Amino acid sequence: MSLFITSLNSGSNGNCYYIGNDREAILVDAGISCKETEKRMRRLGLSMDKIKAIFISHEHTDHIKGVQVISKKYQLPVYITNDTLLNGGLTLNEQQVLSFQAYVPVQIGDISVTAFPKFHDAAEPHSFIVACNEIRIGVFTDIGAPCEHLIKHFQQCHAAFLEANYDEQMLEQGRYPYYLKKRIRGGHGHLSNTQALELFKTHKPAYMSHLLLSHLSKDNNNPELVLNLFNQHAGDTKIIVASRHEETEVYYISQATPPVVNIKPLQLSMFN
Repeated sequence: MSLFITSLNSGSNGNCYYIGNDREAILVDAGISCKETEKRMRRLGLSMDKIKAIFISHEHTDHIKGVQVISKKYQLPVYITNDTLLNGGLTLNEQQVLSFQAYVPVQIGDISVTAFPKFHDAAEPHSFIVACNEIRIGVFTDIGAPCEHLIKHFQQCHAAFLEANYDEQMLEQGRYPYYLKKRIRGGHGHLSNTQALELFKTHKPAYMSHLLLSHLSKDNNNPELVLNLFNQHAGDTKIIVASRHEETEVYYISQATPPVVNIKPLQLSMFN
């Protein structure tokens, strides 16, 4: 069984990623409105009825602002940590709120979702690996630094949503105040183009078929610039820039791979 993936939106104005098989699907984050989510799904020929759960990475508005309406309308369980729920100020039906733990897989039909901590200035932020029949998709955005665990998970992905938030020169010379520049590049903010490219060049598995560059800054990055940068090193991997204005097309991920390597959990204290 293969997986279908798309970015419904990616950027500081809203993030929402769809991953599913022929029978069921999940959303990672719900940062655009329910109406906009439905409209983009229809344009892609995807059914909201296939969505069986929403997984929330952290509490920043661009990742949660649609979750209350979507979950209520479609009676969807929301997998979210307690600290993220509290800090996000969300009002959700208690029966629909389910917590998850890092490194413990959650089974949604034939889809398995495993979270692990990441560096970001939020209460309890997580990245995700979504798997089905040994096909693995990574959702790696809002990351201040590429930790060892991110690297090991990236090395196992057939496809990934990978943050390439800013060009260092554009950020340095741009209009943002110093404190915001410091926050973005300070280790708990966002990945630069250079950091993302180094991860890709050094740790991309030979079987990675698609890379969706995600969460690009409106002011401190340029889609054409980052696409050209990655295409120089892409090899057989298709590079896509996930838009902050519209959905990408749906990509079909299906590929045989070597066995999965077991990864020991990292100390959570390193993310404090």
